[in-house]
Amino acid sequence: MSSHVIPSLAVPLRARRSGPLKGVGAVPGDKSISQRALILGALAEGQTTVSGLLESQDVLDTARCLAGFGADLRRQDTGAWQVTGTGVGKWRTPDAPLDFGNSGTGSRLVMGAMATTPITAVFTGDASLMSRPMGRVVQPLVQFGARYEGQGEKVLMPLTVHGAAHAKAVIAEIKTASAQVKSAMLLAALNARGKSIIGQTSLTRDHTEKMLTAFGAEISVTPQGAGEIITLTGPAPLKGCAVEVPRDPSSAAFLMAAALIVPGSEITLPAILLNPRRTGLLQTLIEMGADITTANKRSGGGEEVGDLTIRHSKLRGVTVPAARAPSMIDEYPILAVLAAFAEGETRMLGLEELRVKESDRLAAIAAGLAANGVACSITGDDLMVRGMASVPGGGTVITHMDHRIAMSFLTMGLASQNPVTVDDVAMIATSFPTYRDLMRGLGAAMEAE
Repeated sequence: MSSHVIPSLAVPLRARRSGPLKGVGAVPGDKSISQRALILGALAEGQTTVSGLLESQDVLDTARCLAGFGADLRRQDTGAWQVTGTGVGKWRTPDAPLDFGNSGTGSRLVMGAMATTPITAVFTGDASLMSRPMGRVVQPLVQFGARYEGQGEKVLMPLTVHGAAHAKAVIAEIKTASAQVKSAMLLAALNARGKSIIGQTSLTRDHTEKMLTAFGAEISVTPQGAGEIITLTGPAPLKGCAVEVPRDPSSAAFLMAAALIVPGSEITLPAILLNPRRTGLLQTLIEMGADITTANKRSGGGEEVGDLTIRHSKLRGVTVPAARAPSMIDEYPILAVLAAFAEGETRMLGLEELRVKESDRLAAIAAGLAANGVACSITGDDLMVRGMASVPGGGTVITHMDHRIAMSFLTMGLASQNPVTVDDVAMIATSFPTYRDLMRGLGAAMEAE
């Protein structure tokens, strides 16, 4: 199994005012589903075939780490992989520390997947991942009998996890609106004896639950208040299956935004994932007056997909409620950029989760807006952006090794009065390796600084 390496030197890029964007944008497969397909395939008995896999650095790093547990992962063709798993509870102790690069999703979910198998693994990553708190993931896993040693109060990497030898089912409530925390608990429950009951107080991405059903797990979901109760019976003998990965709406967001703010633009994005828990941005954009139409809705890999057509639109500011945050948590950087071009003020509420992403995204967004002449303010965990008739641009944005910050402010440069420069685009390969070629193919003006 091969992997590619992101260059260690920063690669600046400048985006400048562009002519109309036209064409079809084939964005890559969804990162969340790609990660889960490989992890569940590595846990299952027999073979799992994955088509449409996102071959980004994050996913490739996760694949390499899964091989350390004894699974066999082979690339057959572009986006086509075959995974031969070990069976639940049969992972082995890796021979060396597991380097997940920048993959927060991969590392956190794998911590859960091994937490109820009596093995030990050391988790590490790049500078960005090693600065991200892991306590909120591993502390709940202690309920299953797992143990861990990390760095400091936030439990930073390098982090050692010792799986439980005789894990029993748990009853737990997850108060953090995080699909990663919930998924880690569900994956741990696979090898815990009895019915684990996992509650969450708000709804988060449900890709893990859907995929566990496809792999044969005994799992049920019951609504409760603003959240739900998930029951999973273990040990769960997962069986390999075929997984078709739909196209990533979080990657599509950057193309959608560019078409909305560059005059004269009209682009089509085929086969985009339309899972209701991932469409918060789409709902918000329509509220802002975006001209977006959906056609050819269908099922792909157990998920709803559809073709989106986006046309340049005059946007207006809105208030985005905190309850919508879990369905669009990765899209707030690009929404903040769109808000700069909208008429009036856009208020984004309840963004505490942004502080523990690849960077403190809330602070990075505000700094990037200010560097380009856009008025914004942060009150607690809420972000307010004042739209402008003409966005000045002209600034250089510090990305803090965050791919979404980089792509968001490059988007700004396509419609601002002056070019916008980001200090590094190397990390974009973690989620969207074809980004620059795809944007240039639609007509975006991007050039090396």
